[in-house]
Amino acid sequence: MSRRRRTPDAPSARPIVRCAIYTRKSSDEGLDQEFNSLDAQREAGEAYIASQKAEGWTCLPDRYDDGGFSGGSMERPALECLLSDVDAGHIDCVVVYKVDRLSRSLLDFGRIMEAFERRGVSFVSVTQQFNTTSSMGRLTLNILLSFAQFEREIIGERIRDKIAAQKRRGKWAGGVPVLGYDVDRAGPSPRLVVNAAEAARVREVFRMYLDKGSLLPVVNELARRGWANKKRVTKKGRVLGGRPFDKATLHVLLTNPVYAGKVTHKGSLYDGEHEAIVEPALFDAVQAQLRAHGRGGGAEARNKHGALLRSLLRCKRCGCAMTHTFTSSRQGRAHRYYRCVRAIKRGSAACPLATLPAAEIERVVVEEVSRLAGDKALLGRVLTEAQATVRAELDALAEERNGLRAETERLHGELRRLPGSATPRVAELHERIAEAERRLPELAARIAELERETITRAEAETAFADFDALWQGLSPREQQRLIRLLVASVEYDGESVAVTFRPTSIRALIDRRLEDAA
Repeated sequence: MSRRRRTPDAPSARPIVRCAIYTRKSSDEGLDQEFNSLDAQREAGEAYIASQKAEGWTCLPDRYDDGGFSGGSMERPALECLLSDVDAGHIDCVVVYKVDRLSRSLLDFGRIMEAFERRGVSFVSVTQQFNTTSSMGRLTLNILLSFAQFEREIIGERIRDKIAAQKRRGKWAGGVPVLGYDVDRAGPSPRLVVNAAEAARVREVFRMYLDKGSLLPVVNELARRGWANKKRVTKKGRVLGGRPFDKATLHVLLTNPVYAGKVTHKGSLYDGEHEAIVEPALFDAVQAQLRAHGRGGGAEARNKHGALLRSLLRCKRCGCAMTHTFTSSRQGRAHRYYRCVRAIKRGSAACPLATLPAAEIERVVVEEVSRLAGDKALLGRVLTEAQATVRAELDALAEERNGLRAETERLHGELRRLPGSATPRVAELHERIAEAERRLPELAARIAELERETITRAEAETAFADFDALWQGLSPREQQRLIRLLVASVEYDGESVAVTFRPTSIRALIDRRLEDAA
């Protein structure tokens, strides 16, 4: 009896497992190399997938590479694309070189794993083999993630400690350079160096705010001149910054202690090793004015009761400011006063000049302004101060011109030392040299304009002639604005009033008359 031999059943076809490889590197250093860390991670993943070919594993051609992104955040373009493809059902397995390549945060990793489990996607680490479908595999995964998060936090603490130590020594600790400074990387450590053209603009912005007394007029003037924030070019050639100023960015610039040669860290100030752009006296004056006006648009915007001398009047007896206040009578009439701040805080006994009728002191100040045309000595003093202001601006422009020339020489020297492969830096240097060469003729034109703007005594007398008629034709808001253009401070000692005029008062009044004529 012959026996039939049974042929074995044909092996059933294994399902195809579509594998996606995710790679990540925290910094972008070295990513421009022909074979970088992301390529090495992907090569390891492809080799592992090839070893599982008998199980039906196949590598998807799409690359999910996040170069220069931290594992402590889920805001990564390639990760977002990966999760989108997982939700779409295009992926069966995600392969990484190490667990911390996917995430260094337990919370974020839990969210990612929930997304994987929802679509039945498995997860594999090439160097840390485990199975996420078992409880022991999930425990191992959580332990590994705990160490990854601990390592990230330790690295963060070390970086913060290093930054604190650098700032205590006055060194630049990295980040985006502000307007007025560039980063010199030629030495052993990067440091801030003055950009002459930008530094001159920064000084002008500080003086402009001190003169105008409010953020918004300065913003409008900067827009008219076409002055913008710091513009820079990244290593990849991207142009960042260069946006127009608004009140917020202008306030940030005016309060930055870097311009006074300081470095700040957690509320403490340290002497920086970089050169200051703004004189300490000018910087402190701007800070005082910002504190007095706050962030609400200056005293003018909050001056609801027609206080002509708000932020200008001071009590000479105790050196404190006199603030505007009022009382209402039974008939509903408001009686305005200026009251010493010290008397408000400590009582009337603290200062003999507790209150002062507002209308009376304002009338005295306006009369003092109108008296300029007839008082030769006073007009001569104001004229001398105005000419000194013009001379100071001329000196500042000459300093900027000399700084630009020195900076151009330095840039040409750096350009000669650079290798031919440093294309982005070469392009940046050429752009800065061209900008400096464009700025030099502007400086020459402004210097010539200032030299023509010298105010004669006859022009000064004409400017203040018939001041009363001009004053009566202004609205209350325009009167407040004109007084702030003309007067720097008013002091009252109980007997007399001392008015200090701004050096630019004559020019401001001439400009005002020209506006009316137009």
